[in-house]
Amino acid sequence: MKEIVAIQGIEGSYHHQTAQEYFDRDIQIIPCDSFDKVAQKLLNQEASMGIMAIENTIAGAILPNYNLIDKHQLYIVGEHYIDIQHQLMAIQGQHLEDLTEVHSHYMALLQCKDFFVQYPHIKLVEDSDTASTARRIKQGNLRGIGAIASVTAAHLFGLEILATNIQTMKNNATRFVILQKEKPLLYQKTINKASIKFQLDHKRGSLATVLNVISDCDLNMTKIQSLPVVHQPWKYAFFVDVTFDKYTNFQKVIQLLDIMAEDIKILGEYQNQLD
Repeated sequence: MKEIVAIQGIEGSYHHQTAQEYFDRDIQIIPCDSFDKVAQKLLNQEASMGIMAIENTIAGAILPNYNLIDKHQLYIVGEHYIDIQHQLMAIQGQHLEDLTEVHSHYMALLQCKDFFVQYPHIKLVEDSDTASTARRIKQGNLRGIGAIASVTAAHLFGLEILATNIQTMKNNATRFVILQKEKPLLYQKTINKASIKFQLDHKRGSLATVLNVISDCDLNMTKIQSLPVVHQPWKYAFFVDVTFDKYTNFQKVIQLLDIMAEDIKILGEYQNQLD
């Protein structure tokens, strides 16, 4: 039976590429025009798995997705990294000078904004997705409008690439997380990474104490992200990724955090792809 995977975007998008590479088998894709809809597909059991971009080496963390995972109690079961190479494309026969607007997902625009400093006549317009923008330009024969998307999207929709690899940093990697509605049965020997969330009292040294506990238990913190707690002014939740050699060390940290922190939650346990 095919795995049904909800992604943000359509065929030719970076989320689609991630699904193909991660699962490495025949899957059924459900395209969604927002990350909220990816979450809803999982909650409604229309998809068994979902994929969300979570951070990028240029643009940083995608903060709304942390909230989505936490709010809907989705569970991270894996991660995947891909090298993002953005191409500027348009209807065949056009040149950069012909463009008045370039449309794409806001993250792609952010990652390429330095390129457009030299083209002040081009207006950057946020769209729902990289690949769907390319498709719309082709289907509507929209002249004067460019898209930022992948080489795959350019070939798939028959657009001409006007400028290659226009992202600000040539080493432009995005981390995606693989999600399920509920925590699966886990084989602890294969787990060496986890994502957790906790809140702390707003007092001096509280975060430093937690970080010391993580270090003392031989865990390596690979990511920390703070977000304000809704309806609790000046209080913050911390989202932390840790790697470890022994699952028992991770369990020990969770036991200690149960005492030291508030609202401790395991968002996912999985294999570290970069190990």
